[in-house]
Amino acid sequence: MFDVSVLKDKVLNGYEISKEDALNLVSCPLDELLKCADEIRNNFCGNSFDICTIINIKSGRCSEDCKFCAQSNHYDTHIDIYPLLNEDELKKRSLDIIDSGINRISYVASGRKITNKEFSRLTDVIQDLTSNRNVNICVSLGLLTNSQISKLKDIGVDRIHNNLESSENYFKNICNTHSYEEKLKTIQSISNENLTVCCGGIFGLGETFEDRIDLAILLRNLNVKSIPVNILNPIEGTPYENNEILSNDEVCRLIAVFRFINPDAFIRLAGGRALLPDKGIRTFKSGANAAISGNMLTTDGISIEEDLKILDDLGYKVTYSIK
Repeated sequence: MFDVSVLKDKVLNGYEISKEDALNLVSCPLDELLKCADEIRNNFCGNSFDICTIINIKSGRCSEDCKFCAQSNHYDTHIDIYPLLNEDELKKRSLDIIDSGINRISYVASGRKITNKEFSRLTDVIQDLTSNRNVNICVSLGLLTNSQISKLKDIGVDRIHNNLESSENYFKNICNTHSYEEKLKTIQSISNENLTVCCGGIFGLGETFEDRIDLAILLRNLNVKSIPVNILNPIEGTPYENNEILSNDEVCRLIAVFRFINPDAFIRLAGGRALLPDKGIRTFKSGANAAISGNMLTTDGISIEEDLKILDDLGYKVTYSIK
């Protein structure tokens, strides 16, 4: 008979769980699973909590057909649409975040990739910030070339985000305008520059729990240490507008399973967090130890002020470095 506490003890002693092990976690008692996942988190990561906030620097008119995304040009979603922010606006929003008490900023641009002119504008702003402020910078700019990744590293960017979204097997149901292989190539290029990779998925797309486990194991094999867990917020006008929102129990189980598979990673509650009745507090007791604070790209999030209080109440110490 499967015993989750026995598997937990094996993980604490360095065991890498198998897919079969992980599948057993899908049906084991939830409360015991969450307790064991939190023990694993505490053992490998202590009370460190990685927090960042994002700036949507370019919104909408994306050529890609990702079925969950409000920014795709393929769907009518009535979001705000604007080109890449000018340098003054980028600097203002960045300084506002720093002054609020968060020391990691993630710049996110819609689209398959940004143009050379847009890249130059953004890198000028980042270089100015990293030269004059103690700030940690992450970017999410779609598919990047090796020279762009190298440039980002040179100006002080230490983390690059590129989500795989789901398992390789399920990805074809999500997007048809770029391939899983293209994403993997970008992730490998980021790793080759010794930059931290931020890579995870979005859940509630119709994928199975086996798909989720396949993604978690792939992330372990890729040595990803920053893993965003996004919960689908069904947006009217997208193909997934009628998808059922994941329950708090399922989100917590999902995060706990990811913790068993990736015991020393920072598992980040990201998009869709505001859909949870407790704003994610239960997940922070179930294996999650990172989050995006503030608003998401096109939906509301949890305020920075409220998040810092939540983390203080839970005994976490905010960090901005992932090894």
